[in-house]
Amino acid sequence: MPKKYDITFIGHMCYDEIIPFGGQPRVAPGSAVLCGAMVAARIGKKVAAVVKMAKKDEAILQPMKDVGVDTYLIPSEETSYNRVLHYSANVDERRMTLIKSAGLISIDDVPALDSTCVHLAGISDTEFDMALMKSLKSRAYNSLSVDMQSFVRHINPVSHDHESSDVADKKEIAAMMDKLKLDVVEARILTGTEDLEKAAVIVESWGCPEVMITHSEGVLAHVKGVTYYEKFSNSNVSGRTGRGDTTFSAYLSWRLNHDIRESLKFAAALVSIKMETPGPFNGTLEDVLIRLKEKHSL
Repeated sequence: MPKKYDITFIGHMCYDEIIPFGGQPRVAPGSAVLCGAMVAARIGKKVAAVVKMAKKDEAILQPMKDVGVDTYLIPSEETSYNRVLHYSANVDERRMTLIKSAGLISIDDVPALDSTCVHLAGISDTEFDMALMKSLKSRAYNSLSVDMQSFVRHINPVSHDHESSDVADKKEIAAMMDKLKLDVVEARILTGTEDLEKAAVIVESWGCPEVMITHSEGVLAHVKGVTYYEKFSNSNVSGRTGRGDTTFSAYLSWRLNHDIRESLKFAAALVSIKMETPGPFNGTLEDVLIRLKEKHSL
């Protein structure tokens, strides 16, 4: 009998070179897929990760396998390599450079898994195109979602820097999605406003019924005309990288069996723990439930 998954994450696996402001550089496996899949698996969900990368680097998939994630490797000549330079004490001010890219993912690369949710977890516009999204939509999953950083972040062909700009197909993309994630910068670029609620209302008007927007202080969800908000409770930001990917994965995971308000509080509690330690979330469900009770009680 084929396996059934709660959530399938699709995107590149990559190496992240993080250069903190005034700190020592470090290189570690990363990506939106890794951050998201680790969260969902650690809190008990059945998770698949469909990743495009070089087969020679498949050892970096082991942390996901160790927590029960089933991995499906799409072979590529290169494994993506992303450099993140924090050039000031403000962790939201950073220069990101894609040194190598594994290239676009085709629908022919993606196995037709039995999965309740499918999330397109990209970090730049080198991963997904309209053909892939339309084909995934035709598979009729209960929930298809995307992080808009996958399109707002364009890669400069000369410098290879991530350069954020508007997305011509943004309305068509939103209309295909059951859930959509962006941060405050992406929201401003796509909608023209930094007001989180106004931006979410605009995205909803494009046809997506469930919109999440993160910023440095917390996270907003706007679902079918109603807005919810929850502040973060982290004591430091040493684990800032992966904040949005982690928040949305926690929300998707808890949303499978809980209402919007509970899911948003759960996501804020989990990512607050994650932001206090570099790397993907490495806590437990019990850790999150304790933080939820202490800092995010209903």
